Amino acid sequence: MQAMVLERIGEPLTLIARPEPQPAEREVRVRVAACGVCRTDLHVVDGELPHAALPIVPGHEIVGRIDAVGAGVTTLSVGMRVGIPWLGRTCGRCAYCREGRENLCDQPAFTGYTRDGGYATHTVADAGFVVRLPETGDDVATAPLLCAGLIGWRSLRLAGDGRRIGLYGFGAAAHIIAQVARWQGREVFAFTRSGDLASQQFALKLGACWAGSSEQAPPEPLDCAIIYAPVGALVPAALKAVRKGGRVVCAGIHMSDIPAFPYSLLWEERELLSVANLTRADGIEFFDVAPQARIVTETTAYALAQANRALSDLRSGRLQGAAVLVP
Repeated sequence: MQAMVLERIGEPLTLIARPEPQPAEREVRVRVAACGVCRTDLHVVDGELPHAALPIVPGHEIVGRIDAVGAGVTTLSVGMRVGIPWLGRTCGRCAYCREGRENLCDQPAFTGYTRDGGYATHTVADAGFVVRLPETGDDVATAPLLCAGLIGWRSLRLAGDGRRIGLYGFGAAAHIIAQVARWQGREVFAFTRSGDLASQQFALKLGACWAGSSEQAPPEPLDCAIIYAPVGALVPAALKAVRKGGRVVCAGIHMSDIPAFPYSLLWEERELLSVANLTRADGIEFFDVAPQARIVTETTAYALAQANRALSDLRSGRLQGAAVLVP
């Protein structure tokens, strides 16, 4: 098999030939058809998420077909089309797992961070944490749904039912969730980097009723807002933009420091929440919603050996929508 491997933090990935991995008990091996390039991958590569299990194969927006099963796997079989998301395994024993909050598990495993991911021709996954996918559908278009879509869905649910919703950072997740929010009948307000007219036009094309820079105030107070950009300075800006009793959700796994802000921005029962990881229930819910909302993902495909270029394009903001590797 071929894999793009992160051997040292801050250095480019290296294309390496390896033996095909063998699935252990209750695991499956998947031949990768497509793997999305997520901002979380950047946080791993750049060392913003500590303690990556180096050397590591990044990637956790994986679409492919099972080509081998380990002992004890009874619900999946060779040939099935599946997805592999960020949450790779949980302990099933800690208080969070027992409470149905497996996204907060004390001893989790994460795909592409603590166990090898999908920047490869093959990967192995815990059979209990793969997502069954329909036999129809484009692999490249589906890949971003495995994280940008799932985390976007979880953050949308946490944001509540407010009609006017602001999306800060109009990248892979926001361009998916904007479509879901419009399907739900909400008004979408898109916030981008200053001067990013292309992303603003993209947001309007997807049904946003307003698009502007993150420094601008929306034309009317928001009921809720989701911050997808990993920029702490957006927290006070979003709090200022929401109405009394409004809610701001920080959807990233990593964010730069949040600057000091006056208590008045939080007062009047505004709420500030964060999203951590996802659950298997999120996957079941979202992949039921996705076809109803008729989500269309905007993607740019790269060959596996071009993973470093894809990461660079994501880091610099040269992408519209999502990057996807095609082994």
